[in-house]
Amino acid sequence: MKRSYHTDLTDAEWRCLEPHVPAPNKRGRPRIHSPRRILDAVFYVLKSGCPWRLLPREFPPWETVYSWFRKWTINGTFERLNAALREVVRTRSGRNPLPSAGIADSQTTKTTGVGGEQRGYDGHKKVPGRKRHLLVDTEGLVLKAKVHSAKIPDQDGLRRLLESSPRAEVSHLKHLWLDAGYEGRGRRWAEEVMGLSVEIVPKSPKPVPEEVAMIWAREWAKEGKKVDWQRLMPPQGCVALPRRWVVERTFSWIDQNRRMSLWTTRGCAPALRRSSTLPWFV
Repeated sequence: MKRSYHTDLTDAEWRCLEPHVPAPNKRGRPRIHSPRRILDAVFYVLKSGCPWRLLPREFPPWETVYSWFRKWTINGTFERLNAALREVVRTRSGRNPLPSAGIADSQTTKTTGVGGEQRGYDGHKKVPGRKRHLLVDTEGLVLKAKVHSAKIPDQDGLRRLLESSPRAEVSHLKHLWLDAGYEGRGRRWAEEVMGLSVEIVPKSPKPVPEEVAMIWAREWAKEGKKVDWQRLMPPQGCVALPRRWVVERTFSWIDQNRRMSLWTTRGCAPALRRSSTLPWFV
């Protein structure tokens, strides 16, 4: 009896994906393993974080799974799946299938000690590894992803991110929200070359330290002024920044998959989510 896993595709999900998976070649040897089982195995590796060689026996051989995974990565199958599902989600929510605005941001991820040009040192965050650069729509669905060395600053990473996209894929974009790390040549390039209107969303003002607030309160009390202590205290917890919180939530979605917690692969391997409310990352 075949064992089922939480990451296996349901019948409804497979019906949605099947039209976008390449049909078998009529010439040559017929397929032994179905594309659905290949995708089930890929989802299992993504969620569990296990090495390819440790795939359970219920799945096709790991060599077969990895071969198809790499083939679909190179020929753009995963990108087409991502685009098709993103348009479906946006249409169901009553939005235009092609977004006109996006948010870009990067995340530095610590990797293993394997060398190579895709690994570097982020001097700002003091982390050796790689950067994940994402361009998402206002719903947090991924439009484009790019992986590069952590030593590349965000201004240059934005150019790599947008240049790696075919012009037709970003031609509908008109507006872009960025953080202050893109100020300078990154913003100028997006405005002058890509023709986008760019808005920088700054960080919230740094809160006053509690010790300083107490000194202020005592001095004002001496003058007979009424002090609102709660207004002087620094805010509790995380403060969501306008628009920027959307891409941060997408990074959180990515990190829910153990395979993506430490991005150890070279290049831009796709991370896949199979929920209709979460994106497929390409």
